[in-house]
Amino acid sequence: MIFETINAAARANALAIMGGFHPALDENFGQTILLFGPQQPDFWPAFSASPEYTDGATDPLDRWSTRVITALAADLGARALFPFGGPPFQPFIAWAKRTGRAWQSPVGLLIHDTAGLMVSYRGALVFTQHIPLPATGDSPCTACPAPCRAACPVAALTPDGYDVGGCKAHITTPAGNDCIGSGCSVRRACPVSQSYGRDPAQSEFHMRAFV
Repeated sequence: MIFETINAAARANALAIMGGFHPALDENFGQTILLFGPQQPDFWPAFSASPEYTDGATDPLDRWSTRVITALAADLGARALFPFGGPPFQPFIAWAKRTGRAWQSPVGLLIHDTAGLMVSYRGALVFTQHIPLPATGDSPCTACPAPCRAACPVAALTPDGYDVGGCKAHITTPAGNDCIGSGCSVRRACPVSQSYGRDPAQSEFHMRAFV
């Protein structure tokens, strides 16, 4: 199986490979794990037109991810794993860092080389074969002045942790309408996030689910 072939199959389903790595033999996994996230700007139109989004039932994005990525796994001869549905939960954050395409940002959130602070992972495929992976680079934070540090109106996100209560208290008031309607101000401040092309409606969907 070739990396470009897998990514093309993912893109046909509004997904993209967000990174991959080769597990150690003693981890009892296959030889290659690939992580998948939204392919922008195709993702939101595809998801918002799906039966999961329109049927009014709970957890539409998790159900969409399960259907689409499970089908992709069957087509590609792989095994699907997801960051939801536990416990136990798969260590997606640790896996993301192992790909060499995601790092801890100055505000503690993961930053991705192409998605910035808008990165999300909808699932993973485990392959029994060794799939060569593209070369990776350095964290975009290395040469960045870190506008994310001062972007939160209530300083809820810092390197020392995330004040979840303070964040929710802010975004449930009129003062938080911008964060609800357009997405987290910290994530939007990231220069890489700004070039990712995520639809504001997708950010609003996530923010309302968070509240």
